[in-house]
Amino acid sequence: MFHVGGARSALFNWAVAKQTGGRFVLRIEDTDTSRNKPEWVDGILAAHAALGMHADDPTFEGPYFQSANLDKHREALRTLLAAGSAYYCDCTRDDVTARTGSQQSGYDGHCRDRGLTEAPGRALRFRTPDEGETRVVDLIRGNPVFPNGAMEDFVVARGDGSPVFLLANVVDDLDEGITHVIRGEEHLSNTPKQQLLWIALGAEPPVWAHLPVIVNEKRQKLSKRRDKVALEDYLAEGYLPAAMVNYLMLLGWAPGNDEEILPFEEMIERFRIEDVNSAAAFFDLKKLAAFNGEYIRALSVDEFIAAVGPWLRAPHAPWAEEQFDPAAFAAVAPLAQSRVALLGDITDNVDFLFLDEPVFDEKSWNKAMKPGAVELLTDVRAALATLDPWEAEPLKNTVATAGEWHGMKLGKAQAPVRVAVTGRTIGLPLFESLEVLGRERTLGRIDAALAALAENPPQDPVR
Repeated sequence: MFHVGGARSALFNWAVAKQTGGRFVLRIEDTDTSRNKPEWVDGILAAHAALGMHADDPTFEGPYFQSANLDKHREALRTLLAAGSAYYCDCTRDDVTARTGSQQSGYDGHCRDRGLTEAPGRALRFRTPDEGETRVVDLIRGNPVFPNGAMEDFVVARGDGSPVFLLANVVDDLDEGITHVIRGEEHLSNTPKQQLLWIALGAEPPVWAHLPVIVNEKRQKLSKRRDKVALEDYLAEGYLPAAMVNYLMLLGWAPGNDEEILPFEEMIERFRIEDVNSAAAFFDLKKLAAFNGEYIRALSVDEFIAAVGPWLRAPHAPWAEEQFDPAAFAAVAPLAQSRVALLGDITDNVDFLFLDEPVFDEKSWNKAMKPGAVELLTDVRAALATLDPWEAEPLKNTVATAGEWHGMKLGKAQAPVRVAVTGRTIGLPLFESLEVLGRERTLGRIDAALAALAENPPQDPVR
């Protein structure tokens, strides 16, 4: 699945490519067959496209597949070996532990000068310089320095001859002309090793930019085992792609002037990778939902109706296809648009219009159907039976008048009516909803509520 952290990294890369006239390269690193499935690749491509990154854009290049570049990976291994920058090693982890007395120690360089040749089971190790340091030019973290003596001679090809990720990654970057590597900070520890490989292969290292980790409300790094992290899941719940783009761009970067809701085109103009903060970025679900609500309200009504379309049909909708009335939904769509934070919230807001009976929330029923509710509903039902015209304002006045007869303000008087008709205490404006629902269905639901209350009368609270 496409992790929201990966989506943030992709967007930052995309912004840099856009503002510099460069190109954004998508590479699928698929050499680990256990973690490589076609449907996952399809999901990654679809998620990129949803965020605006797709093959039709001239800035987009790819996808490339790492497995297709195996011959060049092997060629680079031969180059390193011929130059003396790599050597074969037949040590096992137990061998190293026996020599060093510690399972935690790094490789001790035992095979550096043994002159071993290629053979089954022998790994190829990079000969890390004994002295000096590797300085990484990082646009976000300054220029961190790594002493070469603190790095072990790391493996570049396994005992079966297959190149490891570090080597393959560098070769692919060289092959694809990568100038800027913008990625998560968890890769920073690999960077000095990769930079040494760039230099050993006769190339100028790229510019690096390691983005801050994204954390949850407990300030723990977002984890797929604990947190909701897949971009596809957010889109499936009804987060608009534009809202996701806007929010993800602000995880570690700010446009200034306390502005937050901005079109991506404007963010591209303002974005500077060197302005990204190195501190951890908080993934605030409440703020994301608020962003999404703002984007939903900015749609035209027709755009909103189109956007919620998938949630009005199976498998999302709880009603049968023939029960759905497009004209009734269009009538309440502006009301719903001003209230939902997620497109997926639409079904709970309008299901009372299309189901034969409302879905009752027990907590709402107990809250609204208190002593006095029967008498109020009886009077409201009698008044509504002859109400003319059947419109929101007269409906409101009718319920308000009935409430006055029973010593209730409108807010309390409408609660039993709302629950009887919609099943919930919270929802769309009641009287506009009743207008669309119609007299016959409204009266039928009040009758059903009165019958239920006759069987189980509301009780006074225990004091």
